[in-house]
Amino acid sequence: MLRVGTRNARFQQWESLLGNRAKRQRNREFLVQGVRPITLAAEFGWPFRALLYDAERPLSSWARTMLRDMPAVQVAMSPALLAELGEKEAGPPELVAVVGMPDDDLDRITAGPSFLGVVLDRPASPGNVGSIIRSADAFGADGIIVTGHAADVYDPRAVRASTGSLFARPVVRVPSHREVAGWVTAQRARGCPIVLAGADEHGASDVFDADFTGPVLLLVGNETTGLTSAWRDLCDLTVRIPITGAASSLNAANAATTVLYEVARQRICARRARLLAGIPGQCGEYG
Repeated sequence: MLRVGTRNARFQQWESLLGNRAKRQRNREFLVQGVRPITLAAEFGWPFRALLYDAERPLSSWARTMLRDMPAVQVAMSPALLAELGEKEAGPPELVAVVGMPDDDLDRITAGPSFLGVVLDRPASPGNVGSIIRSADAFGADGIIVTGHAADVYDPRAVRASTGSLFARPVVRVPSHREVAGWVTAQRARGCPIVLAGADEHGASDVFDADFTGPVLLLVGNETTGLTSAWRDLCDLTVRIPITGAASSLNAANAATTVLYEVARQRICARRARLLAGIPGQCGEYG
């Protein structure tokens, strides 16, 4: 066990993980704050590098269990310093975890008969990234891909907004559309006919008129500029969300959630229809 009561080099290294993307990437680690995200990171087997805890108060049974069960360096920290790393105005959290990053390998995402994936094209807001990951997890996505010059998946704001879903689903970062196009081509060659569906306010059809019951990769564009022309050229179809009122469009997180809900709705309805007709579903089917 270590003790940290001053802003020493070790503390400054962890503090840099809050706002310095380059440091996160170089060290291949990031900070996780909050009971649910830390619990899910442990549940899904993410590597813990360190567990930082409040040295001056009795810990809950949850915190004691984490310290007992997780193979990580344990650091007793002064409340003031832990509050800085926890970014909580109300006071220090019980625990902050330093967690290692997985490789950005598209093979972490498995495509099958009921595949559902989400691609984020250059998202600018960490909060939107985390919220879309949360929605993708809620509606059964098999993986999320973040492309281009984008907000960092491991930014604390993105991690918090995902409420732990970051740890439950593969999230992979790639430089551009080219890597995704190559991966999709490989999946199709293996017999998984993935349809690339772009969500766009000027889409060719309303979202509920598209067929999402087969393998789908949903493309969500940048909050300001939408999908690039390169992504549009790759799309098999584009869909729009009909809206009324003074709003010109939905923000990226709301739009992604709306389309993901429609995908889930269609698949549930199709599954129910097959059950009523006595037709067995495919192995691994959603729902």
